[in-house]
Amino acid sequence: MTIALYPGTFDPFHNGHLDIAQRALALFDELIIGVYDQPDKKLLFSHEERIALVREVLRDLGVDGRTRVAGYSGLTVNFARKVGASVLIRGLRNSVDFNFELQQAQTNHWLAADIEVICLFANAPNHFLSATLIRQIATLGGDVTALVPASVARALRQLK
Repeated sequence: MTIALYPGTFDPFHNGHLDIAQRALALFDELIIGVYDQPDKKLLFSHEERIALVREVLRDLGVDGRTRVAGYSGLTVNFARKVGASVLIRGLRNSVDFNFELQQAQTNHWLAADIEVICLFANAPNHFLSATLIRQIATLGGDVTALVPASVARALRQLK
């Protein structure tokens, strides 16, 4: 059984993240979405809220039987080992993402050669999506309902 870990801050979890997660589920037996606790970064949602939102999205899709959502801090490869994941999933939108993820993958390989990194390219409708962009639009009163799952859109509206 191959377990994959899809790590991220997910503030907020958007349709691009969801697309990568669904495609990873088609490739692996189990997918763990690791929500990184990043206390030094200004975020819209707390660590606990982000975990709850991802869980709600997966429940709404009916895929929560093959997925787990867990919070973590520290090195991602250490968390991967802790949960038994042999694969890290990363999403790529463009060449900037590629250059960053290449450096991360090489570092992770140096730290944990037994854990593979698999990159999935963003599908066309999600190429431009970023959590930063969604946070900016939402905090300025813009409508992001087409960019995020319904439960995330509700949570963003409640922040106002």
